Amino acid sequence: MHDATAPAASSGHSHVFLGLGHEKAERSTWTVIAICVAMMVVEIVGGLLFGSIALIADGLHMSTHAGALLLAAIAYSYARKHANDPRFTFGTGKLGDLAGFTSAIILAMIALLIAYEGVSRLFTPVPIRFAEAIPIAVLGLAVNLVSAWLLSRGGHHHGHGHKNAGDRNDEEHSIETPGGGLVLSLFEYGVPPVFRVRSRTGQAIDAASVSVESVRPDGRRQLFAMADRGAALESVETVPEPHEFTAYVRVDGREYPVTFREHEHGSGAEHRDNNMRAAIVHVAADAAVSVAVIVGLLLARSFGWLWMDPLAGILGAFVIASWSFGLIRDTGSILLDMSPDKRVADGVRKAIEEEGDEVTDLHLWRLGPGHLGAIVSIATARQTRGPEHYRRLLSKFPTLSHVTVEVQQPNQTIHA
Repeated sequence: MHDATAPAASSGHSHVFLGLGHEKAERSTWTVIAICVAMMVVEIVGGLLFGSIALIADGLHMSTHAGALLLAAIAYSYARKHANDPRFTFGTGKLGDLAGFTSAIILAMIALLIAYEGVSRLFTPVPIRFAEAIPIAVLGLAVNLVSAWLLSRGGHHHGHGHKNAGDRNDEEHSIETPGGGLVLSLFEYGVPPVFRVRSRTGQAIDAASVSVESVRPDGRRQLFAMADRGAALESVETVPEPHEFTAYVRVDGREYPVTFREHEHGSGAEHRDNNMRAAIVHVAADAAVSVAVIVGLLLARSFGWLWMDPLAGILGAFVIASWSFGLIRDTGSILLDMSPDKRVADGVRKAIEEEGDEVTDLHLWRLGPGHLGAIVSIATARQTRGPEHYRRLLSKFPTLSHVTVEVQQPNQTIHA
C-alpha cells in the first residue's frame, strides 16, 4: 500500500482563521459598549438625583448588558492579538464561538430570572409608576435599536456561499481563436448568473458572431445569445443552477468546448460570526423585552390590567430562551467539531470520486468564520496521483483553509 500524507500548503502556511471584517466588528462592539456605559451612568446618576428606583434598576440592567458585550469585545481583541500564536494549533478563529456559547448561557440565565420575576409578580402584584416606567422602557428600546444597527454594520454576513464583494466574482477560461484570445466567464455576484465573453486585448467583439451552448451531464442543452455590454459580451439569458456543464463557445463558425464545475455554495452557516451573532442577540433580546414591557405597561395603565406587565416579561423570557437555545446548539456543535456543512462534505466526495477514486475517510470541521479544516483519506489505483493532485482538485472550495490529504495506493507505502 502506498500512503502519502501532506498538508494543504507549505510548512510555512498561515493559521490565521479569523472572519472577514474581524477588526471592524471589534470596533463596532467597543462603540456599543461605550454607548451602554454612558446610558448606564446617566440612568444611575439620574435615579439618585431624582429618587427614581426605576431609573437605577434600568441602569443596573444596562450594566449587565454592557458586561455581555464586553465578553464579545474581549474575544475579538484576544483572537486578533494571538492570531499568530503557535500555541493555538489551528489558530484563534473559534474563540468567537466560545464567547458566543458563553453569552448564550448568560442569556438563558437572564431568561430564567425574568420568567421567575414575572411569575412572582403575577401572584404578588407590585405598584407600577407608569410616568417613569414607560419613558425608561422607550429610551431603552431606542438604545437597543441603535446598538443593533451599529453591530449589524460591524459584522460581515454572507448570504450565498463563498462570494464576497472583494473576491473574484467569476470563473474564467481562456480560448484561443484565429482572431485572438478570448476569455469566457460565468459571472454571478449580486446578479443572476450570466456568461461573459471579452477579448484579452480589449478589442471589440461582434455579438452576432458569438454564441454559447451549455450541455449538461444528463444531455440537456441550452443556447445562449450574446449582447454587447460595452466592456464585454453578456448572455441575454441567465444560466440556471447547477453550474456544472460543458459550454461550447461558437465564434465565427468554430466551436470551442469549456468545462465548468459546480463550485461551493454553502448555506452561509460556516461563514457566520457567532461572536457578533451573540452580541446582536443580546441587544435584540433586550429590545424584544422592551417592546413587550411597553405594550404591557400601556395596557396596564389604560385598563388597569396590572397582570399584563409580568405577563409581557414572561413572554419576553420565552423569546430570549428560544434564541439562547439556538445559539447554544450552533456554537456547541462547532466547539465539539461537528461537521459544519453537509453540502461541502458531499461536494468534496463528489469531486474526488467522479474521477474514479474512493474517499475512505473524511473529517470536516470549522476553524473560524469562513474557514473549514479537512482531513481526507483517498484510495486510488493510479500511481501518478499524489496529495498535490487532490489539493488542486479541492482548491475550488474556498472555505477549505487547511487540508490534509492521505493517498493510499497499492504495492507501495510512502509518507510525505
